[in-house]
Amino acid sequence: MHQFRQDTGTIRPVRRSYYDPSSAPGKGVVWEWENDSGSWTPYDMDVGITIQRAYEKQHPWVDLSAIGFCYVIDFATMGQINRQTQRKRRVRRRLDMVYPLVSGTLPKSQSWPTSPGAAAAPPVPTCTCPQCLLVMSVKATVPPGTGSGSKASRPGLGTLSRSHLQRLAIAQSRVLIASGVPTVPVKNLTGSSPVNPALAGITGILMSAAGLPVCLTRPPKLVLHPPPVSKSEIQSIPGISHTCRKTTKKQAKKGKTPEEVLKKYLQKVRHPPDEDCTICMERLSAPSGYKGSQPAVKPDLVGKLMKCGHVFHLHCLVAMYNNGNKDGSLQCPTCKTIYGVKTGTQPPGKMEYHLIPHALPGHSDCKTIRIIYNIPPGVQGPEHPNPGKSFTARGFPRHCYLPDSEKGRKVLKLLLVAWDRRLIFAIGTSSTTGESDTVIWNEIHHKTEFGSNLTGHGYPDINYLDNVLAELAAQGITEESLAQEKD
Repeated sequence: MHQFRQDTGTIRPVRRSYYDPSSAPGKGVVWEWENDSGSWTPYDMDVGITIQRAYEKQHPWVDLSAIGFCYVIDFATMGQINRQTQRKRRVRRRLDMVYPLVSGTLPKSQSWPTSPGAAAAPPVPTCTCPQCLLVMSVKATVPPGTGSGSKASRPGLGTLSRSHLQRLAIAQSRVLIASGVPTVPVKNLTGSSPVNPALAGITGILMSAAGLPVCLTRPPKLVLHPPPVSKSEIQSIPGISHTCRKTTKKQAKKGKTPEEVLKKYLQKVRHPPDEDCTICMERLSAPSGYKGSQPAVKPDLVGKLMKCGHVFHLHCLVAMYNNGNKDGSLQCPTCKTIYGVKTGTQPPGKMEYHLIPHALPGHSDCKTIRIIYNIPPGVQGPEHPNPGKSFTARGFPRHCYLPDSEKGRKVLKLLLVAWDRRLIFAIGTSSTTGESDTVIWNEIHHKTEFGSNLTGHGYPDINYLDNVLAELAAQGITEESLAQEKD
């Protein structure tokens, strides 16, 4: 019950989950929510089971915060409500997705011959990727043997020696290596030199099946950080003043009411179009369906955002603004166009940045910009999900890397703006650990792996700088922002 990843050598445990026939999957019930593109996305199995239990008990609604999600499912309207933003999405219950029921013994997968005299016919591969075809072809080429002893008597495998198996795996793995599986510094079976991890994996599979002593490759060591750098080697970045930025707690803003703020971005609509308000999901020609604390505007007023032209109940926009940072900015819930200067809820911390004398993979012609983020644990403020409650800060200080190229420096300058606007981190639920009330990344991807890209968070990645520029722009941070900051 283990998964062996051939391109990295990583071994992880696997498990099967069984669900009671009376549960949602046992009955073939799937709960789905409508995403921004209008298509439907199924909830995770455990979430769907929770929703179905409440539905069967005829509860009017179910709060998912108990399992780490800030949503309420309203069965009367078949809607999902975000408890922080009050945004609503449609949900639906499907009955045509029957979960496979298990009865009797499970069918055996195609594998080695079942008796010493059986022909070593190659099993039928369930997948046609190069890795699976390679495994099958290696198995098919192993000659049957008749040796004695517990190891040699294993069916179909004969008395192949370690060196024979290794030579066979080397020859067969050329197909896989040619298919593009990367070579990373993994020690081979003798520990003498680096080998392709997929090759080492195939060798381990063969030896394990043959009953020979197996020394599986050690999982590759991710090069998350560069070699040690002395203080004398660290340099400031030309054209960028200072080497450190700090943020403090959010300052209380005084001044305009929400209605006065939104008035700058809206035009009144006297004759609303025949369509839904995407915030409350009610028709624009009818009063707003928002049921929270009542803003000081009439529920039947409708406004159009000036830049993007999307139309909403004014009542809903004010409610959405009141549930945000109240920082004088507004983001269209339909197309994400930003009005004003968007700020976030990043907790207090420090951002350091400097040059180190090492090159990133794919950027051998320049040095590296190293960014170090440090945010301590603390207590949530009024702008956070659970004011007054403690929050954790795992994995800090976090080291991130950019090439010291023209575009890399541009990204750094924009990241500094994002840091000052408190947009790089937030407090929420970790998508990797499931921990709630913890510091998480906030939709601006960073490269935290220095010398490889095994996790997808490193280099080389020819599209990364363009992708992060697009993510920054989605937060309202562009080259124009640099001019605004100077002003």
